[in-house]
Amino acid sequence: MLLYKKTEKDFVGSEVSSFQGIQLLDSFPPQDKIIRKKAYLYNNLGLVYDQLEQYDDAIDYHNKALELKRNIEGDNKNTIDNSLNNLAMAYKNSGNYNIALSYYEDVLSTPELRQRRPDFYALVLDNYAHTRYLSNNEIDLPDLFLEALHICDSIGARYNSIIINQHLAQFYNDKNQKDSAKYYAHVAKDISNEYHNDDLLKSLLLLSEIESDSEAVKYYKEYIQLNDSLQKVERSIRNKFTRISYETKEIELKNARITRERLLFMLLSLVLLVSSFLIYIIVTQRSKNKSLEFKQLQQHANEEIYNLMLSQQDKIDEARTLEKRRISEELHDGILGRLFGTRLSLDSLNTSKDDQAIKSRSNYIEELKAIELEIRKVSHDLNIDFVANSGYIDIIKTLLEKQSSAYNLMCHLKYEDKINWDNISNKTKIHFYRIIQEALQNTYKHAEANNIYINFYTKETDICLDIEDDGIGFDFSKSKKGIGLKNMTSRVHEIEGFLLVKSEKNKGTILSIRTPI
Repeated sequence: MLLYKKTEKDFVGSEVSSFQGIQLLDSFPPQDKIIRKKAYLYNNLGLVYDQLEQYDDAIDYHNKALELKRNIEGDNKNTIDNSLNNLAMAYKNSGNYNIALSYYEDVLSTPELRQRRPDFYALVLDNYAHTRYLSNNEIDLPDLFLEALHICDSIGARYNSIIINQHLAQFYNDKNQKDSAKYYAHVAKDISNEYHNDDLLKSLLLLSEIESDSEAVKYYKEYIQLNDSLQKVERSIRNKFTRISYETKEIELKNARITRERLLFMLLSLVLLVSSFLIYIIVTQRSKNKSLEFKQLQQHANEEIYNLMLSQQDKIDEARTLEKRRISEELHDGILGRLFGTRLSLDSLNTSKDDQAIKSRSNYIEELKAIELEIRKVSHDLNIDFVANSGYIDIIKTLLEKQSSAYNLMCHLKYEDKINWDNISNKTKIHFYRIIQEALQNTYKHAEANNIYINFYTKETDICLDIEDDGIGFDFSKSKKGIGLKNMTSRVHEIEGFLLVKSEKNKGTILSIRTPI
């Protein structure tokens, strides 16, 4: 694109594109391939400014290109020679012929340049000869021009020969050798017809200066006609590039707008997603809070139920105690009093000397004594509160009696008498009661057991509960936890205890619970 813009004389467009390219390359790390492209853009700017007759800028950018090329690794002699030739051309066009000649001589002194790059050597040699011609140093002229032309002809470099033929026409025209001037001018024109219009334009102008009279006028008219045509083409091309640039900017703006819309859509989607997640968390947390509140209410209700059970049991125990005391008092004060009076009467009759009477009375007295002792023993036993601290165990017994008949299980209860249930929290007793209920239900549903053994005992400062059945058992490592076992685990955690489950196929199941008193 840069070369096309420069070739079609859209120098401003080529300049802008070059700077955009340099700006883009500056954003990349300084690698050799990046430096090489950047040097090419600097070289292009030098050529553009040379065409625009801004020679100082042209020289500056050619020097920048040379500096970059000299820092690139590898053999860069060819591209460096190209930049030296371009730099010399800028000096020549600016009128600094001596500097230009020194650069041309530097390039021409490159070893084996003529053998390696004969077309480039002929071009530099022609530029060197033309610079000497412009500086009025005509030593070896026109031999240098002719040598350059001979090289081009020998290798078929027809395009490069155009400028050489033009320079020879100028040289011979200044020397007033019209035939030679016309010959080389016509050769340049004929070759230019095959290539670029700009070279043809220069050839027509040169012929209008060399030819005379009507021929000169003819070539000048052709020059004007071609020049006008080229200007129209140049304007058309510039307009086309302007339109393309405008349409490109429109596309870029449209793409930018689409990008913004996509970004906005992504942000809105993200906000909606985050909002949905937060709402889900809030709803879930509320549900958990409600579940926790329900459990707390259930726990409170369980405690109230158990307290009512204990209260009812206390009333029953109190009524039982009062009844026993009443019976004891009646036995002691009524029956024993009467028996004591009878015994005294029999003692008084015992003064009879009748052997049979004495023997009979003695038997009655002994029998009364035995009755008295038995009644005293019964009275004493009834007056002892032997059911003290046995209220919770009675509740468990009642539960086992009911469930045994319902589930067709033989329930065996074992407990230590030394357990003081008053020192154990109601919460622990409630959970033990519910765990036994759940164990009985699970045994009935799954274990196919005939017997279940329940044992309360203490170990150090803990109270323990073992529940064992003689059912079919299960593989605990492979079985999933059911809701019953999960409820038991939850209850044991609430009383800060731990639960151990042991089970094997056809060997029954053992639940061991241990929790601090």
